[in-house]
Amino acid sequence: MKFLTQDKRNNKTWLPVSLLLLVLLPLILLPLSAIFIFAGSGGIENFLTVISSEEAQFALRFSVIVAFATTLINGVLGTYAAYVLSKYKFRGNQTLNIIVNLPVAIPTVVVGTSLLLLWGPIGLLGKYLDPLGFQPMFAPAGVILAHIFVTFPYMLGAVKPVLDELEASYEEAAYTIGANRLQTFRFVIFPALKGGLFTGGLLTFAHSLGEFGATVLVSGNLSLRTQTAPLYIFAQFEAGNIETANAVAAVLALFSFILFFILIRFTRRKKMIA
Repeated sequence: MKFLTQDKRNNKTWLPVSLLLLVLLPLILLPLSAIFIFAGSGGIENFLTVISSEEAQFALRFSVIVAFATTLINGVLGTYAAYVLSKYKFRGNQTLNIIVNLPVAIPTVVVGTSLLLLWGPIGLLGKYLDPLGFQPMFAPAGVILAHIFVTFPYMLGAVKPVLDELEASYEEAAYTIGANRLQTFRFVIFPALKGGLFTGGLLTFAHSLGEFGATVLVSGNLSLRTQTAPLYIFAQFEAGNIETANAVAAVLALFSFILFFILIRFTRRKKMIA
């Protein structure tokens, strides 16, 4: 009887699963497969030659450095913003909560334009900084600034729900035994945030690694100076170097798969412990 029930379930699930795979095949599975097929079409030696070129190495290395810096900065800023929005009740709390999540809804090209209009040579603030020899746009600082803006909600979104669910009684107990706010955060709140920080950090890093829209405007796409891996791929496609572009794209895709796999494993392990 048990086997008959299992067979009926398999018969019922076969059709919806097949339809889902049929939809995913042209939308996700085939495009991802095409990247690796074209990347390896010239053979492994050609792939390694392309990846080891100075421009490709710089673009990949620069992308990782920018993503790492963005994750660290947003780890601090996002956690602080989440703490303020979660633990303090003030007038305009909801409005501020919407504002800090706006980067998710704003097109990244608009983000790049806004940063140029503020910090660029003719920007509202940039026109005063430019004569002083300080110009963040078309430099690594401008790229990091754009990535911080674009990825800010990811860390905030991962940490704030944890703070919202954290019982206030733990903090109150810490205060009653003489702990100040910094000590309470360090010994009570921070240990509870480790899971949220890890998840938010991975999401921030992965999104920063593939950011394009804002970066192409604020960086100037300068080879060996401000060119990230996505910009390098775009430049190679424009130049007609399809194999070169796909080789770097395959490396980025593989790196993203690894990050996503780590995130899934961490999430499953967290559920099993809970």
